[in-house]
Amino acid sequence: MVRLVQIQNSWERRVALVEEPTLRMLSGFRSTYELACLAIKSPVAAIIERRLTNEVLDYDSVYECRSEWRLLVPLDHPEKPGRCLVSGTGLTHIGSARDRQSMHGPPVGEMTDSMKMFQLGLEGGKPAEGKIGAAPEWFYKGDGSILRAHGEPLEIPAFAEDGGEEAEIAGLYIIAPDGRPHRVGMAIGNEFSDHVFEKKNYLNLAGSKLRTCSIGPELVIDPAFDSVAGESRIERGGMVIWSKPIRSGESEMCHSLRNIEHHHFKFDAHRRPGDVHVHYFGAHSLSFGDGIRGADGDLMVIRFDGFGRALKNPLVKDSSADTPVDVVAMK
Repeated sequence: MVRLVQIQNSWERRVALVEEPTLRMLSGFRSTYELACLAIKSPVAAIIERRLTNEVLDYDSVYECRSEWRLLVPLDHPEKPGRCLVSGTGLTHIGSARDRQSMHGPPVGEMTDSMKMFQLGLEGGKPAEGKIGAAPEWFYKGDGSILRAHGEPLEIPAFAEDGGEEAEIAGLYIIAPDGRPHRVGMAIGNEFSDHVFEKKNYLNLAGSKLRTCSIGPELVIDPAFDSVAGESRIERGGMVIWSKPIRSGESEMCHSLRNIEHHHFKFDAHRRPGDVHVHYFGAHSLSFGDGIRGADGDLMVIRFDGFGRALKNPLVKDSSADTPVDVVAMK
């Protein structure tokens, strides 16, 4: 399975192939975006084979931030972050549906609107070939400026009420010149949301998603996505305070990948040539569902089998006072 990383030092960006325990540099690419643009017309493996060099780095030192090189997100729009759309699909995994039902618990015997939408997915989220299935829940996260790489902090803003991990797999896409979406690959993701704010009212979901989030460290080309085992954990002060086995993949979801992708890319605005898309496929379980509240300095760790090294991000809370944003009227 081909796995790539983007790395940067103080003077250049490069793309490297993961060859544990090393990273082998590719020549001629400053970004996986450039590689993906070529791969629209030529197989990725052939491009990589032609561009492999003898330059290697010790992966441990880069991964552990002991090198002059640091890991970047595995796919971005290197020149225009605004040309990268970050979004996600919720209520795709049975575990997340249970957490949401508990979060917005109605009187006994009644279903929340969230569970009703999840039921629609169970009934029609995996349509036959050539058919269109039920639309999943969709949400907007932001543009490429909110993406964080392995090792970079995820922030709880001063106005936020909480910040919690959402361990997911994300699809990474580029739009070809003819407007057709191409899936470059997938990556581990931490979709990161404000669950306390959301719990107050499910209509707060849209606002709770407007937070930083992370993907990486590796871009996996054409991974197996049937049933993917993983683990999500929270470390505090060097001790694991919460961990849970997780699973993702089509067998664990009520929507097929094809159906999720159709309902994202059916919009003309989502097929603008040259754009990058990062789309989170949904979570299995959340630490918030087990009563865990994120604290400044917590380390969130997510791994999935076959997706390379674990994604690690510290949590940082903005302790400044929340103050009004004043808008200036032009005269």
